[in-house]
Amino acid sequence: MSELTRVHLLRHGEVHNPTKVLYGRLPGYHLSDLGQAMAERVAGAVADRDITVLVSSPLERARETAAPLGETLGLEVRTDDRLLEALNVFEGLTFGVGDGSMRHPRHWRSLRNPFKPSWGEPYRDIAARMLAAMSDARRDAAGHEAVLVSHQLPIWTARSFIEGRRLWHDPRRRECALASLTTVTYEDDTIVSVAYSEPAGDLLPQIGKPFSAGA
Repeated sequence: MSELTRVHLLRHGEVHNPTKVLYGRLPGYHLSDLGQAMAERVAGAVADRDITVLVSSPLERARETAAPLGETLGLEVRTDDRLLEALNVFEGLTFGVGDGSMRHPRHWRSLRNPFKPSWGEPYRDIAARMLAAMSDARRDAAGHEAVLVSHQLPIWTARSFIEGRRLWHDPRRRECALASLTTVTYEDDTIVSVAYSEPAGDLLPQIGKPFSAGA
């Protein structure tokens, strides 16, 4: 008899980032008050789910998003480096044309190949590590559900790979809002469906949606 397991990919909540830098893997970037409210909202939304495994990216914003889920579900939050944000050469810089790093010719070389991409971790490498982390979570939660807290670009890249889309894309078209859930259902070890939801969607209009090369 086949066994269904669900792995929920949860993007972290809003981050306190008043200088609007691309923070990437930099330490010290925590959830804002709104981000904390988003995390609490997600915890409430999944409280009755059959979740037995909870894993987070080691970055502060992800662990802070996972914490209310751990408290609500009575689960320990494990960390996994495979859920980290993608590497990016623009980390620590503002990213834009008028007042950001794109106006400096020294950075233009890093933009030469959007298909790999030339400014950071290859999309295929991101997909491979995310799929491996998801596979391990599926194994550990077999017959139940798991939540993996990660970041927008890794989650979207994994979903695009699963759904057979090209991995290079316009970042503005990602369907992966703050505190959203991308739910991957496995039948035994085979992926059979992908669904998307926004448990904290009513909180999103309070913030803008600026360009992000990964958050």
